[in-house]
Amino acid sequence: MKTLLKLFLGLVAVLAVIVGAGVLRPVETSRVVWPIIEALVLDEFVGITTDGEVRPNLFEIRSTGVTTAEVSAAARAFLATLTAEQKEKTLYPVDDVEWRRWANVHISTRQGVGLGEMTASQQEAAWALVASGLSAKGLALARDITRLEEHLAELMEDHYQYGEHRYWFTVMGEPSDSEPWGWQFEGHHLIINFFVLGDQVVMTPTFMGSEPVVAKSGKYEGTEVLQVEQQMGLALINSLSDVQRGRAVLVSQKTGDNNYGELFQDNAIVPTEGLKLAELTPEQRRLAEQLVRTYVGNIRPAHAEIRMQEILEHWDETYFAWVGGIDSDAVFYYRIQSPVVMIEFDHQQPVALDSPSGPSRQHIHTVVRTPNGNDYGKDLLRQHLLQHPH
Repeated sequence: MKTLLKLFLGLVAVLAVIVGAGVLRPVETSRVVWPIIEALVLDEFVGITTDGEVRPNLFEIRSTGVTTAEVSAAARAFLATLTAEQKEKTLYPVDDVEWRRWANVHISTRQGVGLGEMTASQQEAAWALVASGLSAKGLALARDITRLEEHLAELMEDHYQYGEHRYWFTVMGEPSDSEPWGWQFEGHHLIINFFVLGDQVVMTPTFMGSEPVVAKSGKYEGTEVLQVEQQMGLALINSLSDVQRGRAVLVSQKTGDNNYGELFQDNAIVPTEGLKLAELTPEQRRLAEQLVRTYVGNIRPAHAEIRMQEILEHWDETYFAWVGGIDSDAVFYYRIQSPVVMIEFDHQQPVALDSPSGPSRQHIHTVVRTPNGNDYGKDLLRQHLLQHPH
């Protein structure tokens, strides 16, 4: 995988050179280069692990008692608005590699039908599908990320590469109340994978970020994102004793980007590091749970509670790791990791905007993953297919 990653980075560098030379626009160039990148890095799915070996028997097919009928109904309603041509490029088999082709960079190629090619009524149905799977908080965050993407287009004076309608939808499988299926919402700084099996859902990988994270002018002036996640992380690290903090802080200076779980990292090996959350005091545990709930709470509420119970069952195997400073204006990275969840928050280096080099609070990436093979609901799908061969 490391060799493939080096090749991937090399191709990205070639892409940057071509773009920089002005031969082609970035999006045009990506149509040539990106399929090569995908072919190199999309190897057989394993899942995020700590050592390359998947821990078995962590996930089971069961009844949650929480209906998903609203989600399947919203998907059917959305698909019903599409033309035959749009539907053909939107629908994929439930086990298609399309799930794994998402990318949080704007130069990647996209599949499915985009908001920019939809009518107003189609856009409304598309957002209704997103709303059916997310909480009100999660939906507001998703909408604000797209608005900040529009703000970035204003700042860059480039609506060809950026903008609030440069997001695409695909549907894997046929929307059903009993059979496995799901949908994907993908674009720059916002990716939602939503798998459904009966009344179970898996909403990972989920990527939410922005550059900038606050709009200080323009059409969406005042819009801001990911400030709660930032401040709650600081509150947790600063609640620790010196001894606890000594275990949690891996490196006190942050010089680059630290996320492990971004594009094409479905099989990343991420050893557990930092402070074991079993060592927290009751008040510290309250802060840690509140931080986890902030991310999990982007899912529709009843399923968020089910997800939290899954995470709490493994609380004594959960670690909190930190890179960077802990002052009120510090830049940093943190990771909460257990056998069933990996949450990352990262202040990133500038990409689109002119800023001093080094990580900045104006560029944030967050990632939520389900380790040990259940991103995209793949372990649940595997079990389903064993029980019901197709």
